[in-house]
Amino acid sequence: MPPKFKRHLNDDDVTGSVKSERRNLLEDDSDEEEDFFLRGPSGPRFGPRNDKIKHVQNQVDEVIDVMQENITKVIERGERLDELQDKSESLSDNATAFSNRSKQLRRQMWWRGCKIKAIMALAAAILLLMIIIRSFLKYLSSRSLYLHLQRFLKN
Repeated sequence: MPPKFKRHLNDDDVTGSVKSERRNLLEDDSDEEEDFFLRGPSGPRFGPRNDKIKHVQNQVDEVIDVMQENITKVIERGERLDELQDKSESLSDNATAFSNRSKQLRRQMWWRGCKIKAIMALAAAILLLMIIIRSFLKYLSSRSLYLHLQRFLKN
């Protein structure tokens, strides 16, 4: 929602800002033509017509002040949007880097798990092989003992 602006200014607010703005615009290097447009005609200012002109001029000055405030706020908003866009791009870059790093870490952990499983399987195979060889050797030794006993008994 846009900010609320002061719709009704008193004459002191309008006159003060207009005078300060005109004072800033009128410097030593201004010529008569610029002075005419900024100060108005230098003739007498009497009558209702000048009051209407003064009233319209005050309204125009009020609109100018409001527009200047609006332009200032739009410029500030643009700067904030630029900052926000920079932060958004930085966040996007960081998210991409995080995603890439997490994929790399996931692969490393998967390979580490595979290595551990392979070592466990190898250890189990070696243990099983040792059990089989031992039982086979026992069998052979008991068979050879049995054969020796048979030969001995035959003799």
